[in-house]
Amino acid sequence: MLDSETKAVELPEDHAEELRLWLRLLTCTTLIEGEVRGRLRARFHVTLPRFDLMAQLDKAPDGMTLSDVSKRMMVSNGNVTGLVERLVESGHLDRRTSESDRRVQVIRLTKLGRAEFRKMAAEHETWIADVFADLSPKDVRELMRLLAKTKASAQKSAGRRKA
Repeated sequence: MLDSETKAVELPEDHAEELRLWLRLLTCTTLIEGEVRGRLRARFHVTLPRFDLMAQLDKAPDGMTLSDVSKRMMVSNGNVTGLVERLVESGHLDRRTSESDRRVQVIRLTKLGRAEFRKMAAEHETWIADVFADLSPKDVRELMRLLAKTKASAQKSAGRRKA
């Protein structure tokens, strides 16, 4: 099976360099995400969205509102609600009503949730290091610089589209 980038290279005259760049970025993202998803599932029986939710909450020991979590994860409140329900049932999350607004729910990791997340996070870090093991520190710095430039360009483009 060919990935999008390989298909584009087969007919280079049909694709602008920017399209080929986009496909290369997409291919890299898909490969890395697939590897992380597979390892999380095999090692911890956890989905990537569940890991991502726990990662957001690990940074906020006092908890976060569902709305704030949704914004940080860039998903809808509905997507977060199902994850939260399952993590509350499993004892990984605590949910309480906000003291300042009775309509708002605040969620946070329980001691169990924090301990299990930190085990996953430590292994996750080694997996990511393994994925990038063939890049030198200089390569990583250069990629970070170029990706920051890419992000700024994409944000600028999105601003032009909204204007």
